[in-house]
Amino acid sequence: MEKKDLILVGGGGHCKSVIDVAESAGYNILGILDMPEEVGRYVFDYKVIGTDDDIPQYVDKADFIITVGFIKNPTVRMRIFDRIKAAGGHLATIVASTARVSCYAEVGEGTVVMHQAFVNAGARIGCNCIINTFCNIEHDAQVGDQCHISTGTMVNGDCKIGERVFVGSQSVLANGITIGDDIIVGAGSLVRRNISVKGIYSGNPATLKIKSI
Repeated sequence: MEKKDLILVGGGGHCKSVIDVAESAGYNILGILDMPEEVGRYVFDYKVIGTDDDIPQYVDKADFIITVGFIKNPTVRMRIFDRIKAAGGHLATIVASTARVSCYAEVGEGTVVMHQAFVNAGARIGCNCIINTFCNIEHDAQVGDQCHISTGTMVNGDCKIGERVFVGSQSVLANGITIGDDIIVGAGSLVRRNISVKGIYSGNPATLKIKSI
């Protein structure tokens, strides 16, 4: 199936990774929307052609993908997502050519599955998520909307991750773990028990380091 043209929203470091993923998946990138002071510059071969205010003029011309990163806080990604939807735009779901998403898995609108990631049978990924390089989302795991599962993370079978969750690189969630909404898991953590209290967790086993207000 021929893929539609694509507009990227956000021109930072994450944008560079998504460009490579989108190219590998066969998308034609029309350009990037970013801050006013960035208009006219290039990210690789792609020009910053406007700002968020220009989203409505591309609604009938292309799909969108949000290329602002999510380290600890998804607020900017959420604001852009809502703005695109309010304008009547459609967000692409992009899977890298080297990634593997089971035909029995579900991946939501606006989510990017990066290179060498694996989403196994029965898994469900929400909208506007980043499933980063070398992630493994195992069978029947659930990842809520607006999450970032970082590089090399292992989400084992039957895990349930809430919304707006950040899981740092090379973390491991033991089988059947539940993580609530608005939680940050630091890089390299081993989550062996359910997490419900909002805050920042890290370590082996992962423990609460900073409680969110």
